[in-house]
Amino acid sequence: MGKVLGAIGTFLMVLLTGLGAGAQPYPDKPIKLVVPFAPGGSVDIVGRILAQALGEELKQSIVVENRAGAGGNIGFEAVAHAKPDGYTLLMASSNLAVNVSLYRTIGYDPLKDFAPISLVAIQPNVLMVHPSLPVKTVPELIAYAKANPGKLNFGSSGIGASQHLAGELFKSRAGVDMVHVPYKGGGPAMADLVGGRIQLMFETIPSSMSYVRSGQLRAIAVTTEERSAQLPDVPTVQETVTGVVSRGWLGVAAPAGTPQPIVDRLNGAIHKVIALPDVTKRLTDLGLQVKVSTPAAFSSFIASEVKDFHTLITDAKIPVE
Repeated sequence: MGKVLGAIGTFLMVLLTGLGAGAQPYPDKPIKLVVPFAPGGSVDIVGRILAQALGEELKQSIVVENRAGAGGNIGFEAVAHAKPDGYTLLMASSNLAVNVSLYRTIGYDPLKDFAPISLVAIQPNVLMVHPSLPVKTVPELIAYAKANPGKLNFGSSGIGASQHLAGELFKSRAGVDMVHVPYKGGGPAMADLVGGRIQLMFETIPSSMSYVRSGQLRAIAVTTEERSAQLPDVPTVQETVTGVVSRGWLGVAAPAGTPQPIVDRLNGAIHKVIALPDVTKRLTDLGLQVKVSTPAAFSSFIASEVKDFHTLITDAKIPVE
């Protein structure tokens, strides 16, 4: 009888201990947000804005860790292999969907190794031309390009960058022949566009606005589904050429296997802080379109992006690195 009572007591102690551990509120220690790019870029800036607001909402510090290199692959891989306990998160970007088709070998699977939490924002690109180019609209650009095949050069920050992919998509849908000129970064590409050494570029709105406002460059279209609040009078490319939607995006993900209650807790917190007027303003001032989602919708979105980018990269014969 004593042995039975002793066994029952031991069982109850283990059960209560387990319940106590399970009841520990999340988060109860600092969270690490991995940004897979260098400080100062758009992904890093958004990551820091989100980390500050999310930390206040969760009442726990969120530390941004930059793990740059290989087009984001170093940071992506670090999170993919991190412990799935909710204390390592990823500031995900469209590179997550691009790189699987751009690199021969990567150390993660974008669809299997992550638990998508929420989309955060869409990053529009704007089609800009040098003022010396005699075009002011997309139809005029297409007509000029068809009359001058292979004579228009468009720049980008590198092979596979969003500017490059936007240009290739435009070429394919509009049926024009333009030459891609890759640079080692967006800065040198913009310098050559302003200097007239290349004729056009698909660049992010934050990087473009000062040049457009000063008249150094002419904005003729944006590459999102809807017009941009920062450039309300500039039409979308889609208003002329169907199917030309090319934009970067930002979101938050965790390692695959992260418990669903933690994913849901983070999703709800992200939705709450993104809706704060100050956070919304800071993001829109960067030229971003705020857009949150459910975990399931973000997962489907990433899968669709992987498929679409693979088709685009294959059709454009972009070399695999």
